[in-house]
Amino acid sequence: MENKFRELAALLQQQNDRLTIDEARTWVEILWEDFEATRAKAGRKYQGQEMTEAIVRQWIQHYGPRLDEFLESNPKYHYLFMERRQQ
Repeated sequence: MENKFRELAALLQQQNDRLTIDEARTWVEILWEDFEATRAKAGRKYQGQEMTEAIVRQWIQHYGPRLDEFLESNPKYHYLFMERRQQ
């Protein structure tokens, strides 16, 4: 799982060079958890890590170049990134 997160974070950073590798990793974790939680809340059957990875990869390719702009309009996750920048 660690390797998948690292690989996806690297892919996201390639898509969006305004993100540090740590910020890209945080986004990957957020997207991964959000997808799995949303499916579970909807009562959908768990289809495994492969399905989640495919969806997160698709989101990165589609939204990755502008993902950092999301923080400006949605402060829900803002604190996660500000804490890492201050360290």
